[in-house]
Amino acid sequence: MKFSYEVFPAKTTKGLDNLQQAMLQLQSVDPTLVSVTYGAGGGERERSFASVELANEHAGCPVAAHLTCVGMSIDEVNAVIDHYLDLGITHIVALRGDPPEGIDAPYHPHPNGFQRTEDLVEAIITRGVQRGVQITISVSAYPEKHPQSPSLTHDVEVLAAKVAAGASRAMTQMFFDNSVFLSLRDRITAHNIPVDLIPGIMPIHSFERTLAFAQRCGASIPPALIRHFDGTEGNLVAEREQSISWTQQQIEHLHSHGVDEFHLYSLNTSELVCNVVETLRATKHV
Repeated sequence: MKFSYEVFPAKTTKGLDNLQQAMLQLQSVDPTLVSVTYGAGGGERERSFASVELANEHAGCPVAAHLTCVGMSIDEVNAVIDHYLDLGITHIVALRGDPPEGIDAPYHPHPNGFQRTEDLVEAIITRGVQRGVQITISVSAYPEKHPQSPSLTHDVEVLAAKVAAGASRAMTQMFFDNSVFLSLRDRITAHNIPVDLIPGIMPIHSFERTLAFAQRCGASIPPALIRHFDGTEGNLVAEREQSISWTQQQIEHLHSHGVDEFHLYSLNTSELVCNVVETLRATKHV
């Protein structure tokens, strides 16, 4: 098995210090990649750049920088691409991005910006060619349908367009029911889309907060997950133990179905991700 992980930009100097320590500790996972999410807007953008630079220095693995096109002109997007290339980043996670009002709000492209994610993907490829750099592009995929998509079929068609534009990898939104990931993989295969599909796995740092977040982003909560955490309320030790065992079981089940690479959402902490990978290695599945 191979593992990568995701972090988000730190907002304070202390947050950067904590993120640095987390990335140093996460080197024990032997990650293939760390992805750093992106915040549009002046201050958020600078925090994103600072966290990308921090990852470059301390993660001990290649860095993939996220880039969204929501609320940005084409010139602004190209400036961000150039900044990443100047830092030596050659892997970009290209995303449309959510409106400031939230994931459920209608998407309105910038009047001088990209209309669709595939346009952003094509622009990144073009910019790389102009700079003499080959860029790897990852995009998003949704096992349970994007909240604004009319159907699962439409989701696959959107993914196909992003791959046709130059993306070679797709990392999924978090999910807790493996059947939805395997069904997505089957749909991709049926449509002959040449893309590596990597499951996005969320180790449950807080069961209550995870339930709320899952509801907002459209990830279903299977009854087995509720039962798994039954009786852990108010007991942080028991909740952590159940989180480790659930994530271990989820990854092992996917691995038994031919999945070898996993993208873990770290929430800028290291302990839980490290615990999960250590447990998997102890069982000799890694």
